[in-house]
Amino acid sequence: MAKPGARNTITDVPGFKVGQTEDAKVRTGVSVIVPDAPAIAAVAVSGGGPGTRETDLLSAGMLVDGIDAICLSGGSAFGLAAADGVASGLKQEGRGFALVPLTGVPRTPIVPAAILYDLANGGDKSWGDVSPYAALGLEAYRARGLGVELGQAGAGFGAKAGAFAGGTGSASIVTHDGITVGALAGVNCFGSVFMPGTDAYWAWPYEIDGEFGGKRPPEDYAADAEDWGAAKANPALGQNTTIACIATDVALTASEAKRVAQMALSGFSRAIRPVFAPFDGDALFVMSSAKVESGEERAILVARIGELAASTLSRAIARGVYEANR
Repeated sequence: MAKPGARNTITDVPGFKVGQTEDAKVRTGVSVIVPDAPAIAAVAVSGGGPGTRETDLLSAGMLVDGIDAICLSGGSAFGLAAADGVASGLKQEGRGFALVPLTGVPRTPIVPAAILYDLANGGDKSWGDVSPYAALGLEAYRARGLGVELGQAGAGFGAKAGAFAGGTGSASIVTHDGITVGALAGVNCFGSVFMPGTDAYWAWPYEIDGEFGGKRPPEDYAADAEDWGAAKANPALGQNTTIACIATDVALTASEAKRVAQMALSGFSRAIRPVFAPFDGDALFVMSSAKVESGEERAILVARIGELAASTLSRAIARGVYEANR
């Protein structure tokens, strides 16, 4: 029976650490997922209004085949500057890509990033000529470790999930044969994570050991196709996004990681309704630390990891909202 890891967070995956920081005045924050060594990575973007950086490098046929960190940030387009701070921290440690190492020429850290929209959450956004995000990115990078704070923390500090507080969520799963998959999400969705008229999460079938409250829908529950429940409006437009990262210790090729990312997108739709709307910026990264080599037939292995990623992501999303509203 597959079970969550010891922390039930993405840092249960060997080879990964997480750094988080917040600015309470601005009501925003940053989360950074850092592999111990450059990691194979992929991305899948499903929302109609994404904000991303360096995602083209994750396409097939590109020169760089390993990334140094993933940065998730609040701040909308301003938040993409958080990756600058992460890159600065990596540079100071001599990390990054170099086609031909040269004395006096720094390596170039590869830091793909995605942002969520928290500009209208009431925080003080009058920061003047320079936004706080590069400094927050560096601070988050330097704070990396195995602990992951859930709820109103990191990238999800100023988020809203439908009509409720959003937040940062994380979860993990360890299989009977020693494969680990973890997820971390910044949940700022337009849609609702709750089944309309109940306190049960859409993700409830995937919950393990009451990790987000153990609520269940009535036995005779039937969903109305046009009832979005506690979405930000029911129905109407808004500024929204759920951004996430999946990590695994199984060695994957770039192509396999891409398929896992595409499969993992279903984790969004298991946990949020509606999702992938024209005004959502939903994006998801996948990273492999390649700590585990599997002899399983490759297509079956990739299908397993993709499904584990989807269910673990749905749990992470629900956990983020649950912890933010306790």
